[in-house]
Amino acid sequence: MFEDSIKLFAKMIASSRSAVFFGGAGVSTESGVKDYRSEDGLYNTVKQYGVPPETILSHSFFNSKTDVFYDFYYKYFLESKAEPNPAHLVLAELERRGKLDAVITQNIDGLHQRAGSKNVMELHGTVYRYHCQSCGREAQMSEVVEAGGKVPRCRFCGGKIKPDVVLYEESLDEDVLTSSVRAISGADLMIVGGTSLAVYPAAGLLRYFRGKNMVLINRDETPYDGRANLIFREKIGVVMSAVLKELDSKEDRNA
Repeated sequence: MFEDSIKLFAKMIASSRSAVFFGGAGVSTESGVKDYRSEDGLYNTVKQYGVPPETILSHSFFNSKTDVFYDFYYKYFLESKAEPNPAHLVLAELERRGKLDAVITQNIDGLHQRAGSKNVMELHGTVYRYHCQSCGREAQMSEVVEAGGKVPRCRFCGGKIKPDVVLYEESLDEDVLTSSVRAISGADLMIVGGTSLAVYPAAGLLRYFRGKNMVLINRDETPYDGRANLIFREKIGVVMSAVLKELDSKEDRNA
């Protein structure tokens, strides 16, 4: 059954004119990135901080309790030694071969770019960019890492440094949204992986898909299961590695 589904998936990719990948936290957890939305992550956060992670990662909490924000942010996003996993690498390879037009991600870890993907739209920003809230200076990630979980201060004016990530209560970047909508609207194959499609407004972008085929790779059910042509419940790294192997075998057979 899995093999048959992989063959069909490979056929979809091979025949696609414009394929787009939309991914979430499940793509990065296979690299060892902590998932604060998992039961363990939620439990540990509430136990340690007294509030859920969504509260800590909000605009108002950042402004009122910046010290607690950075303690959490450092542990979950900056201490990680994660490297790109097979899913990241396969997506980059598909783009290199001209079989994937864009990666749209809800993750902020930059692993897609490190794997080699070029056209990446980061809906929620990135841990690699920062700015001073007082003078507006672009700050370096190293300044935040060096603070070690304490509030990083601007070396020029002493203002608080804020990560260029989209916190709860903040709006998504309009340019990134526009680019994402354009990519999804023009796709004939939508590959969705590692996301429950429960985080809005990002998940709502899929309503712009009018293409022929949608493939869902997620361990749990999603609101779009009924729209999908193919559904995989396996790990995304396993699925993407298998489909690339099938594409290679298909090329060898046709050679």
